Amino acid sequence: MDKREFEAEADRLVRGASANGLVLRVLGALAFHHRCPQHSHLQERLNREYTDVDFGAYGKQVRQIQAFLAAQGYVEDEMVYVESQGSRLVLNHPQTGLHLDVFLDRLDFCHRVDWNGRLEIDDWTIPLAEMLLQKMQIVRINEKDLIDTIMLLLEHPLTEDDEGVNMALVARLCGKDWGWWRTLTMNLGKVRQAAAAYDLSADEQQDVEQQVDAALARIEEEPKSMGWKMRARIGDRKKWYQDVGEIAEHVEEG
Repeated sequence: MDKREFEAEADRLVRGASANGLVLRVLGALAFHHRCPQHSHLQERLNREYTDVDFGAYGKQVRQIQAFLAAQGYVEDEMVYVESQGSRLVLNHPQTGLHLDVFLDRLDFCHRVDWNGRLEIDDWTIPLAEMLLQKMQIVRINEKDLIDTIMLLLEHPLTEDDEGVNMALVARLCGKDWGWWRTLTMNLGKVRQAAAAYDLSADEQQDVEQQVDAALARIEEEPKSMGWKMRARIGDRKKWYQDVGEIAEHVEEG
């Protein structure tokens, strides 16, 4: 399948789910391509190819979602749902070979990204703040993830609500959880370095640097919880993130 076929199938499933009263929202590379059309050429420079479609959904709708996707010809690997303790569906289409991942209520890899109650904000993707968090939770972040984040920062303003990238939400998360703060601020620094090294115009590079500075300043000014302060005393002497198994690696990179 080429990129347009992936996009068309994702769109068909999102719209079909909505018509049945279900919420499916795209995440990963396809979501960044959709929400950052003016800068999606940055993905093209990496010869980015899609390998699957990732969705966010609500666990309370899991039975209806399973039935809907089965009616579309998808066959579920039922053991994944069991082994993930009800947080993930994996499905394949025997005819097209297309692979789907459906994450219920959250991503839970290096750090946890919750979206319960937030998927209605956009009608196609998870919210912009959660898109940022999806990339920034990756401790061993790679070039694809950095480029997707650069696209997001070039395309959308940082805001205190969901009109842009909701930095109030991001800062609250970092103010409660030192581990999240540690990984996210570390990765924003890597985004700045990547912008300087990548083939961006001078204006684009400056825009990314300003967005990173603004994001870090907003996180810094957020009050920190007592738990955050206690964990900060230990710092890097104790691992602050979860190890990610092989089954999750392609989603981190998606």
